[in-house]
Amino acid sequence: MSSDKHIKQAIKNIDDDRETTRELLDDAMRHLAQDPSKHRDLGLILAKYVETLQRSNEQLVKLCGLMAKNEKSDELTDKDFAQIFDQIQNSDADKDDN
Repeated sequence: MSSDKHIKQAIKNIDDDRETTRELLDDAMRHLAQDPSKHRDLGLILAKYVETLQRSNEQLVKLCGLMAKNEKSDELTDKDFAQIFDQIQNSDADKDDN
């Protein structure tokens, strides 16, 4: 797979994770609006969803940095691919935990 395909796949994964997390966050917020007494139960869940969105922001920033580096050097290194892969794996593992 070429570096462009890796980058596109990583961005798609990040976007998919963000969409799923946003839907879950919205759903939890609706439940909380219906019954504020659920705040204690839903508060931790909401925090996890926001944390997931934060990590995806960090992944996007890292990818942008790698892409900027790529534009300068015109080639991603094995270390760059490893970092992208690690970010995706960590995101998938975090998603499985939720």
